[in-house]
Amino acid sequence: MATRIRLKRMGSNKRPFYRLVVADSRAPRDGRFIEEIGTYNPLTNPAEFHVNEEKALKWMLDGAKPSDTVRNLFSQEGLMTRLHNEKHAK
Repeated sequence: MATRIRLKRMGSNKRPFYRLVVADSRAPRDGRFIEEIGTYNPLTNPAEFHVNEEKALKWMLDGAKPSDTVRNLFSQEGLMTRLHNEKHAK
């Protein structure tokens, strides 16, 4: 099963709020997911981004691919560097 780490849109019209979820790549954007690992609120200044780093790293080490937007958010938090170090530390 190909898994993706992506954003699930929540909130009302013109007031988006996102949950960071791990889902099957074939599932709909706001549909079934495996696990929720964080949140993202782009409306605050600066934007709020909370993620359970341990779960995110576990999923990526197990083969889950982050979407482009999630990859950018992870890079800003330093998670992609941590992932690279853990993969190549062996």
